Amino acid sequence: MSKIFYIMGKSSTGKDTIYKRLLENKENELKTVTMYTTRPIREGERDGVEYFFVDEARLRELEAQGRIIELRSYHTVHGLWKYFTVKDERLDLERQDYLMIGTLESYGKIRGYFGGDRLVPLLIALDDGVRLQRALDREKLQKTPCYRELCRRYLADEEDFAEEKLTEAGIVKRFYNDDLERCLLEIEAYIKSRR
Repeated sequence: MSKIFYIMGKSSTGKDTIYKRLLENKENELKTVTMYTTRPIREGERDGVEYFFVDEARLRELEAQGRIIELRSYHTVHGLWKYFTVKDERLDLERQDYLMIGTLESYGKIRGYFGGDRLVPLLIALDDGVRLQRALDREKLQKTPCYRELCRRYLADEEDFAEEKLTEAGIVKRFYNDDLERCLLEIEAYIKSRR
């Protein structure tokens, strides 16, 4: 049975880097499920790679077609941003394993849709001080840094990834990204063991 390996963790734990590196290693044989968002594209992001960047009209169109698997809304300092997963022709769980990236909330909704036997959580963890420094360094690279939004995300993570929520979701295993290469090797070995 095919699986969806689902990367999640607090902001600036290195999820995006791990996601990209896992996909670059062709031995992993993982396809992607790219999520959608209404938020603006950031410096260095590409449409269809990190996310499909769409407007509200396109979101309403997909909803009307009954193609939204899960949808989350966040009140940011820039306004309401939505993130969602769309059921489309690229998703074939009969023949292929997938790699997704998202939040604990989206993991729960995806698990509810596809079933717990199909989803394998990959929780990325890191010291909060290191995360904060990484987030600050990344924000400085933006054309217009928004430190208020950085702080909002950082504080929201404390609630979103609270221990009781992780326990509720049945997530025990964590991959500590204090050494990227070691962390990747551990994740790849875990993926092989769960196939």
